[in-house]
Amino acid sequence: MKRALSLGLVTFLSLASFAQKPTSQTARQALLEMFFSKTPGTLVKHLPAATLAALEKSGAMANLQQYSLMANQVQSQGQNLQTFETGSILLSGENPKTGQKFEVTVVSDALHGDRDDIALSFHIYKDGEVERIAFMPQMTFSMKQEEHIWKLNEISVTVHVALADPDLLKTITEKMRPQMMANGGLTPQRATPVSYSGSDAQVLAAMRSILAAESTYAASYPAAGFTCTLSNLGGFGGGEQNEHQAMLIDSGLAGGKRYGFVFAISGCRGNPANSFELTAAPNSSAYGRKAYCTDQSGMIRSSDDGNPATCLAKGTLVQ
Repeated sequence: MKRALSLGLVTFLSLASFAQKPTSQTARQALLEMFFSKTPGTLVKHLPAATLAALEKSGAMANLQQYSLMANQVQSQGQNLQTFETGSILLSGENPKTGQKFEVTVVSDALHGDRDDIALSFHIYKDGEVERIAFMPQMTFSMKQEEHIWKLNEISVTVHVALADPDLLKTITEKMRPQMMANGGLTPQRATPVSYSGSDAQVLAAMRSILAAESTYAASYPAAGFTCTLSNLGGFGGGEQNEHQAMLIDSGLAGGKRYGFVFAISGCRGNPANSFELTAAPNSSAYGRKAYCTDQSGMIRSSDDGNPATCLAKGTLVQ
């Protein structure tokens, strides 16, 4: 009898302990809740404690609450606004006045420990066609756990200018042609040097996304270890996650070509694979660019000659 009572007490305490555990929520779900939930206080809920303390001390907390209410009002006035907790699309909507549609897509979702970096890109459509924008912004929301709640720890913005994009060049020339005709076709010709520093920063960010994806992939599929097939890390769009579509990076990057560079994974050794080499080589039209490389250590190196083999052999560590 005593043994039965003891067993019942242990079972009750275990269930009570389980019931007190916080509800599991992904960083992506927390980000959506923060900005798009109609429940009051969700914006404040996902701000770091240090931020809230500073806002309270400065007296700005009331303004923040008003912003939260305005955000809910804007959302309630929109039509066909949809959010997605999984998949390649985070948010889609339509402006009934202009007929424009927009999508916010997930470029990468890199989870490492108690931090999750969610990179997003923005797309606008009109009459079913993508509207060309010269400066394509990309935002990364870095979420970090505090007391089992995902908090928005950092926001970074990157601007991508695809100088060699045929559609962009066509748009530019079509706009410049009327001006040239108005000036009698006389336009001074000047050679302007192109700075690649911003694009190189994006290449490094892409490599770090792949590195994070490799770590997650090896942890998710221990029998396989690291993968030497870059497309295995992508696969957004349908079906369940598996070794051949892990859904860890966006499809564009998983295709191996971005920012004028060719990304490739090789050198997987062991069964399961315990090593790999990642390279980013400039394409044939990108003269004067560095090559970048790294491996399972995560240390990124570069080579001024643009040759990934040189980078792997004696590349200079990127600071």
